[in-house]
Amino acid sequence: MMDETLFHQGTTVVRRLRLAPGEAMPWHRDPFQRVAVVLGGDCLSIEYRDGCESLRVEIAPGQVEWEEPSARVHRAVNVGKQPYEQVTVFLLDRPDAVAQPTEEQVSSLSNPRGAL
Repeated sequence: MMDETLFHQGTTVVRRLRLAPGEAMPWHRDPFQRVAVVLGGDCLSIEYRDGCESLRVEIAPGQVEWEEPSARVHRAVNVGKQPYEQVTVFLLDRPDAVAQPTEEQVSSLSNPRGAL
C-alpha cells in the first residue's frame, strides 16, 4: 500500500492511495467530507469491523464520488485484478485534523494519557 499526501493547505488535503491486488487499507473512520477520483482499478471490497457483510464495489478509471462522513470502522481491500489508485480531496474541520484516523489514532485522541 502507498498513501501519500500531495497537498495540504489549511483545511484541504489531497492524497493519493495505491493498493496492489490483495492489499488492504488499515481499519479507519472517515470523519470528513471528501471527493475521490479513481485513477485505476476494477473492484474493491469494503469490509466492516463490526462484522457486517462486506460490500463489493465495481470501479472504473475516471469515476468520481462525493463521500459523506462515517464513524463506522472499515477498510478497502483491492479484490480486483488491477492495481487500485485514487486521489482524494479531504475537507477537514481544522488544519491539524487527521483525514482518516485509524483505530489506534482514535483511541489515543480520546484517551491521550492512557487513563481508563
